[in-house]
Formats: sequence, C-alpha cells, structure tokens
Amino acid sequence: MFRRPILLLVLILIAAVIGGLLVLAAFPPEVTPTPVERTIPNDRFGPR
Repeated sequence: MFRRPILLLVLILIAAVIGGLLVLAAFPPEVTPTPVERTIPNDRFGPR
C-alpha cells in the first residue's frame, strides 16, 4: 500500500492516540473525592 512502512506505522500510531482521546472524552474516569487532612503544628505547648 505504502512505499514506506514507517509512514504507515506513524499513521496507525496517530489514529490510536486520537481514538484513545475520544474514548477518554466519551467515558471519563470517575474521580473519588478524598478529604484533605493537614496537620497543624502544635507550638502552643512548646518551649519558649
């Protein structure tokens, strides 16, 4: 079909990337919300 098989491989790779992006756009992964827990330094009882 093509004289250069590298061109065919590049076209297949581009088509696979575009297809993957379309699948991710159609079915986005679910995000599980997680609470943010920050530690507050307790310097009230530290040495002066």
